[in-house]
Amino acid sequence: MKKSELVFNALLVPIDFLMIVLAGVLAYSLRFSVEFSSLRPIVFDLPFKNFMEIVFAISPIFIISFALIGLYNMKSVRKLWKEIFQIMIGVSAGFMFIIFASFMQREMFSSRFIFFAGWFFAIITVVIGRIVVRIIQGWMANKFKFGFHRLVLLGENGAVKTIQKEIKRNKVLGYKIVRKLRDFKVEDLERIYKDPGIDEIILCSTNIKEDRIQELLDFCQEKNIDFKFVPDMFQAQAALFEMQTISDITLIEVKRTPLDGWGKIFKRSIDIIGSLLGLIILSPFFVFMAIIIKMDSAGPVLARLERVARGKKFKLYKFRSMIENAHEMKYDKDGNLRSEFARLNERGEGPLFKMKNDPRITKVGRFIRKTRLDEFPQLINVLKGEISLIGPRPHEPEEVAKYEKHHKKLLTIKPGCTGMAQVSGSSGLDFEREVKLDIYYIENWSLFLDLIIIIKTLLMYLRGDKSAC
Repeated sequence: MKKSELVFNALLVPIDFLMIVLAGVLAYSLRFSVEFSSLRPIVFDLPFKNFMEIVFAISPIFIISFALIGLYNMKSVRKLWKEIFQIMIGVSAGFMFIIFASFMQREMFSSRFIFFAGWFFAIITVVIGRIVVRIIQGWMANKFKFGFHRLVLLGENGAVKTIQKEIKRNKVLGYKIVRKLRDFKVEDLERIYKDPGIDEIILCSTNIKEDRIQELLDFCQEKNIDFKFVPDMFQAQAALFEMQTISDITLIEVKRTPLDGWGKIFKRSIDIIGSLLGLIILSPFFVFMAIIIKMDSAGPVLARLERVARGKKFKLYKFRSMIENAHEMKYDKDGNLRSEFARLNERGEGPLFKMKNDPRITKVGRFIRKTRLDEFPQLINVLKGEISLIGPRPHEPEEVAKYEKHHKKLLTIKPGCTGMAQVSGSSGLDFEREVKLDIYYIENWSLFLDLIIIIKTLLMYLRGDKSAC
């Protein structure tokens, strides 16, 4: 952990506290201003001294709330939009606790306006305070090199180039690469340590023998150097593990995803509630869609498309956007893509198929596909438990049959109506990139990540983005 990270993370606590106090002052000043008082006369007595005693008493509640949601985690870089979202959640949680505590004590607020103005100003002031800290941190890093880590990269694979490119692009990371070594000897590292110095070593090669890695670890521990490494496939999977014991034997279970136990219960509960509400709210829309689809072409209103979830086939519901027997037109009897479709496939390499001007699409189908309205019946699948609101995209059996070994990780969890790949522009991504995004979701699942994906999906729908869902 760099000294600058410790300093600035520690600095956030008193700054957040002061920003919460400032929010209280602003809310009180606005309510008791001459202009506002003329619009809404003051019918209560709340001296400023008494009000500030209350503000100072409740401010630690927000600091605790921020800590619980991870706003003080020791991270090198936080994305600003994510930090703002966390601040909104933290401030709202703090005020909800205050409301609950007041209700339990049967106390009433002297001014509801001050309360809600305080909520608004708290979000604004805390965000501003953290932006100022970011600016100061960046200025000190560039001006005085405060917080820069002298980095040595070991290896010659693609990871070295990727890390080097990202460090060059993102100065806020605070790294300065002092050496890149294809191979290493402790004697070479000793010389670099003396001049220009080493703060951190990243081992990018995955084929180094254990005895040499141990030698490198001993060197880093002796010199107080931070050591990181790029994991191989097994090590990356083993990052998700759970320890158990049988008698005096310790067992380590390599878990496929953190989506287990209570997480699975919470996710399924959200799926049930979300799909039920969606189907109830959208029921008039479903009737309207049934009418226009029937008027446009012959065939059922809902298309029942064969898809694969966790290795098993199921029927995915969509509003029909194609003519009847569209699937049979696409594949031959052996499950291979027919030549007239294969040469027009816009997805390039990989098992997936995409065709812009597909002749099988109806007039209404072209519109509902463009607006993504054909996806809404998938809420029926969510309610049935066949898919989730969020997860990897469900693929056809013919596509799954062409999966390579590492692609099969996508079958670890239920597919979803939307997911990490969809909100990252899946229509323009190659299949390998889509797989990496979905595997990241599988390995890093959290309720907070689900909430972010839902919000992004809604924003993409409002913008009319074709990648949504």
